[in-house]
Amino acid sequence: MQRRSFIKKSSASGLAIALLPNLMISQEEEYSILELMGKVDIPLYGKGINLRKEAHDAFLEMKKAAYTEGIDIKMVSSYRSFDRQTAIWERKYLQFTEEEGLKPLNAIDKIIEYSTIPGTSRHHWGTDIDIVDGQPKVEGDVLVPEKFEVGGPYENFKAWMDANANKFGFYLVYTDTPKRKGFKYEPWHFSYAPISVPMLKAFRSKNIMQILQKEDFLGTEHFTSGFVRTYILDNILDINPELL
Repeated sequence: MQRRSFIKKSSASGLAIALLPNLMISQEEEYSILELMGKVDIPLYGKGINLRKEAHDAFLEMKKAAYTEGIDIKMVSSYRSFDRQTAIWERKYLQFTEEEGLKPLNAIDKIIEYSTIPGTSRHHWGTDIDIVDGQPKVEGDVLVPEKFEVGGPYENFKAWMDANANKFGFYLVYTDTPKRKGFKYEPWHFSYAPISVPMLKAFRSKNIMQILQKEDFLGTEHFTSGFVRTYILDNILDINPELL
């Protein structure tokens, strides 16, 4: 069941919307800024799944189809609140600045190789998932790109997802496309596009720069206009074009 018709391609003016968000705000906007930032409770479905209803149902369909071919899709992470993302961010900030002695700006650059600034995570939306194959026995951190390569424990899982995920509406977010900027390649991170595409559109209509500069967690004093501008372009928008 191909679900590609809902994908709306961005025009060249898309970047302008991200950087000058107040110029184009839909009067029929469905998602509030608090919802987009993970600051309010939303209905989540499925024990251990925690996704919006439509994404939850599609995930179960995909999981069932994969299981018939020997792949046991296991949820590692799905919805995260703003507070949860803040806890992750501040733990890493303290680790890099106090334990490893990095300067604040270097620590922030290190964090955003894989982790998002609180309030900007796609995991706030109830549409995005970090998943692996529960069949093979894997030691240590499971979310390591090398484990998805040929010869790795998740080789078969990756091959199945490459061939089938889009049929259920799920798309890899941070691809290994050459010259892609922002977050590093994450072969485990998929997004349910029928919902996440309009949510990203709504998020881009907000004044992200102003919002981030009003937040108060560790490191925010280093969020200059130039840094936020680059973060928007590279980390929020330089993703799989099927999700724009």
